[in-house]
Amino acid sequence: MKRLVVVSNRLADPRKPTAGGLAIALGDSLKRTGGLWFGWSGAIAEPGLPGESALQVRQAGPVTLATVDLSAEDHATYYEGYANSVLWPVFHYRLDLADFDPDYVAGYRRVNRMFARKLLPLLRSDDLIWVHDYHLIPLASELRALGCRQRIGFFLHIPVPPPLIMAALPQNDWLIRSFFAYDLVGLQSEADVTHFTQYMVAEAGAEELSEQRLRAFGATLQVAAFPIGIDVREFQRLGRLPEAVETYESMRTEYSRRQLLLGIDRLDYSKGIPQRVRAFRELLERYPASRHSTTLVMIASPSRDAVHAYADLRRELERLCGAINGDYGDLEWMPLRYIHRMVSRRRVPGLCRIARVGLVTPLRDGMNLVAKEYVVSQDPEDPGVLVLSRFAGAAEQLKEALLVNPYDTQAMADAIQIALHLPLAERQWRHQRLMERISRHDVHWWRRSFLAALEGAPERPYEPPSSSANAP
Repeated sequence: MKRLVVVSNRLADPRKPTAGGLAIALGDSLKRTGGLWFGWSGAIAEPGLPGESALQVRQAGPVTLATVDLSAEDHATYYEGYANSVLWPVFHYRLDLADFDPDYVAGYRRVNRMFARKLLPLLRSDDLIWVHDYHLIPLASELRALGCRQRIGFFLHIPVPPPLIMAALPQNDWLIRSFFAYDLVGLQSEADVTHFTQYMVAEAGAEELSEQRLRAFGATLQVAAFPIGIDVREFQRLGRLPEAVETYESMRTEYSRRQLLLGIDRLDYSKGIPQRVRAFRELLERYPASRHSTTLVMIASPSRDAVHAYADLRRELERLCGAINGDYGDLEWMPLRYIHRMVSRRRVPGLCRIARVGLVTPLRDGMNLVAKEYVVSQDPEDPGVLVLSRFAGAAEQLKEALLVNPYDTQAMADAIQIALHLPLAERQWRHQRLMERISRHDVHWWRRSFLAALEGAPERPYEPPSSSANAP
């Protein structure tokens, strides 16, 4: 069995109980062959130190964890700059929030080149290399420039916008070429595959060899949808732990006379949180019977508060929440509970289970695993209802949810009203169908499917190494 090498911006120790589903799934595969996980350490090197940071290598059982620190400049240009101030907003359709600073491009490519140099000596000739997410799009081309011939796959966890939005990226020709250094590109949804293919045909003149194969720049690339799932059994186990049970019981006692609506998000402009709050206000206005009988619990964990767009979002959200409580609340009832901090993952299953309606309404999302976690947490005998944005990648799979347009606050309020009053038999039917699909396409299916496709990719012809295929 080939050794798996995982490369991501950040990595996690798969042995730790706080590791998320992705870390558990990747760790499971890494442990089988004594694999390698490479990425940024999360630390910023002390200023004044000469040269690049040294590679740090440690063992986590049979898994080797290899990390490198970033300089303050590289963190500012690669991570906060090009990755999160250019690619993140553009890929989420928000050109108005992108900061096209040319220094960001140089820093992004410089860090990817540095990662390639640090990783190359650790590789074996028959390794399978799996690169993750928008931070590392050029990594394969930098590895190829150093002579790497191993099969390299890439998975993009965020959505792919339509071609004209992607084309707005300055100097996007090098980004296009970078994708063709991979053997396989995995995307979250069929819509993403369509956008990606159209982009490559329109901007790179790529030839469609078949439904999932493109050819350009003398290379053949396989593109397919691999919708990521959750670790269903692990999340169900979390739901039986004391923290989840305690959360469920305490919330059930406190809100015995109310039906709970629940939203759990990172505070990000892509999540549609202000639109959700406005829809809740519309619900209270249009359906007076919902007052005193319904409470919205909204958890928006901190995210990049130093960035102006996120600070503005927080201020807007606090104003909207305060207005609802001020206009509709009284001594006996607070319509909305807004929490701006992290909530322990072990409490999430209990929160999801007590909620009659789960609100997952992003303006755009690659997948959104909270939607799947909400469904898995429900009591099959008396399940809640998932209200899901049609613009979340999860909507392609979770068709039995109540699908909504988050930009249409009146229609979203109507959908919430319907969800609150769905008959038990219909709630059970919807939940059963959703559970079947979520269980079948879990995170382990996602990992196996991607790696099988990568291992089956044809071997690349030999190309002599160059100083850099992506030199700015």
